[in-house]
Amino acid sequence: MKVAVLGAAGGIGQALALLLKTQLPSGSELSLYDIAPVTPGVAVDLSHIPTAVNIRGFSGEDATPALHGADIVLISAGVARKPGMDRADLFNVNAGIVRNLINQVAKACPDALIGIITNPVNTTVAIAAEALKKAGVYDKRKLFGVTTLDIIRSNTFVAELKGLRPQDVEVRVVGGHSGVTILPLLSQVKGVSFSEQEIADLTRRIQNAGTEVVEAKAGGGSATLSMGQAAARFGLSLVRAMQGEAGVVECAYVEGDGEYTRFFAQPLLLGKQGLEERQSIGTLSAFEQQALEHMQDVLRKDIELGEKFINQ
Repeated sequence: MKVAVLGAAGGIGQALALLLKTQLPSGSELSLYDIAPVTPGVAVDLSHIPTAVNIRGFSGEDATPALHGADIVLISAGVARKPGMDRADLFNVNAGIVRNLINQVAKACPDALIGIITNPVNTTVAIAAEALKKAGVYDKRKLFGVTTLDIIRSNTFVAELKGLRPQDVEVRVVGGHSGVTILPLLSQVKGVSFSEQEIADLTRRIQNAGTEVVEAKAGGGSATLSMGQAAARFGLSLVRAMQGEAGVVECAYVEGDGEYTRFFAQPLLLGKQGLEERQSIGTLSAFEQQALEHMQDVLRKDIELGEKFINQ
């Protein structure tokens, strides 16, 4: 099993690489790429950790040496959000980075499963899909927007509020990966009940949790460590599914059948080829149904922005 991390010298990339080095199955290969010249040093640093995961680092303009033979590609490359920026502000820089890297993935490992971490995910996944289409290698079962951070935040915040162990809580989060498009399905959390005020406050906190981190870091970055953990969880779920483990389910942002928007985050059964089955989002509360209807125009515009970027 070969996993490539693109953007591996950044805050998310280094955290993700550390977690993968310590948690990938024995005999796996971990390939790190970043434009930054420090990247081979990051790989050497991690290589001193005593696990049976082989690791190499690559830098420069050309990512393809890192990509040959990759089964899974996780892309975290791009600029981070700073105070006062929203995810739309990231678009101008990160759109071009994602397009460039996806074009290289299309040439070097067209059959790989791809996880897009780079924000704004609502838009960068559409960019990746259109770029893969242009290259003639798009398979919607194999492209994922990684929204797992919304889930682990939801688990943490619910556990804090209700005095539960975080590892015992699992909240499904659907929609997209920014602002009002993030919809935690709190009505479906087993064994827990919330007041209307708690639901409104929790939902708002989950939707704005990224800003909470950006402001707390006072201009020094955005969510990198928690995002590294979230990306590792999703990447390792892909590994388990590719190796034949049954019943691996994660929420992620994928191309659906048009029931909601072209791309939509929902529970997915993962398999050897990536997405095996999109699962129903279940019965929603009145609050959640209204939020679902309200978000779709926002999500649609985010997706169209990505489509137009590639097809202009």
